[in-house]
Formats: sequence, structure tokens, C-alpha cells
Amino acid sequence: MNASAMGTSPASASPPGLDWPPAVEIVNEAGASPFVLLCEHASCHIPAEYGRLGLSESEVRRHIGWDIGAAEVARGLAARLDAPLFLGTYSRLLIDLNRPVGEPSSIPVRSEATDIPGNIDLSPEERQRRVERMFLPFHDAVARHLDQRADRPTLLVTIHSFTPVYHGVARPWHAGILFDRSKAYGERILARLGREAGLVVAANEPYQIAADGDYAIPIHGEARGHEAILIEIRHDEISDPAGVEAWARRLAAALPDHP
Repeated sequence: MNASAMGTSPASASPPGLDWPPAVEIVNEAGASPFVLLCEHASCHIPAEYGRLGLSESEVRRHIGWDIGAAEVARGLAARLDAPLFLGTYSRLLIDLNRPVGEPSSIPVRSEATDIPGNIDLSPEERQRRVERMFLPFHDAVARHLDQRADRPTLLVTIHSFTPVYHGVARPWHAGILFDRSKAYGERILARLGREAGLVVAANEPYQIAADGDYAIPIHGEARGHEAILIEIRHDEISDPAGVEAWARRLAAALPDHP
């Protein structure tokens, strides 16, 4: 089922070709599921005025610009769970929606081994512009939704992807389930995924949840008392429709169906 069939919020829809889309695309906001899905790194879009931040198109479309395959998995999972989904619409190279504002990785000058010329020596005004145009509208929309469902059970799940090789080191995991306070919840999901022969999954790999390196789980999840996990999928697993379909189906089966 595509996003339009599920009901993309009119407030988040944008005409084709618009260079400055709304900062959040909301899919199936009225979904009946206890799950609320986020995909902060869903897009590699950079408005033309930024000149791709001094990078080539191929560089922007690498993992440094977005989480490859994550948006497609998130859409498929939202359809299967009847869950609301919030997707970012700008490249994380402009501002990372999953980093606290002011942290060095929020507006990176270097990502992996790639310098980002357009982020060097930014003025305070430009930094604030990105916060106001991209960061705040996304998180305000998520916060409003969570406020409106305060009397309903809520499990927050964010969908990400990671590179098969990082700084020359191969990563053996097909996926990781990241959590901080939601250890029991995360381990239930790991146990279900671990029943599949040949699937390599791990807790808190290849990253860990940290207050200075994450935003959604600490702020929208734990601070509100919700169970909250971040799912990382190795992006070569979800680089084609068959892989996306397999992981959306797998996660829909593995996620517990009640808090």
C-alpha cells in the first residue's frame, strides 16, 4: 500500500518539484496501532540554493546524505501495522533530526571520511534558519501527535539504516535493535528476530543510544514514559524492493502487538 492510499496528511503534502517542502511528511496519522513510527533520515533532498553543500550528486545520495532504504521499510511497516509515520524531508547533511541542536554532529562539517564544505563556518543566522525550517517543524509535529494520544498506549519505533562497511571495517550484523531504558521491550524483539536461521541481529549495534547523539528516543520516547527503540538495518539488505518487502514483513511479525 502506498502513502497516498494510507492517507498522507494534506498539511504535509507538497506539489511535485517544490524545492522547499514541508519539513515532515505525515502518513496515516489516524492509524489505530499503538506504534508510532519515525524515519528522520528518509530523504537526501537539499534545496538548490545550497548547491548540494559543495558535494556531487553521487556523494549526497550516499549514506552520508540519508538512510538508504529506511523510508521504504518504514512505509511498508506503517501499512502492515496501521501505524502513524513521520518522515523527514531534508537531507541530514543540512541538519540531523536525530541529534540535539548544538551538538557537532547536528550540522556536520565532516561525515564519515567526507568533508561538507557548505557546512563550514556557518553563521548563527543560517544555523537558526535550519533549526526553524527543518528541525522544529518535524519534532513539533511528532510532539503534537503524541500529546493528542496521551491516553492511548504508545510504543515509539524509529527506522534507520547503516553502512555495511564503516571506516574500512565490515559490519556483520543484518540489523540492530537499539534501546536505553526499554531493555525488556528491545530484547523481546531481538528474541523474535533471532528465531530466523542465518539472520544476524544484535542489541545496541552498530551504535548505542546516547543523550548527546540521539533525539527521538530520549525526548519523544523515554521523557514521556513510552517504550522506545531504534531499529538499524544494514542498507545492502534494503537496497531493492525485495529486500524492503522482506524487512517490512519481518519487522511487522517481530514487533510485539501490544505494550
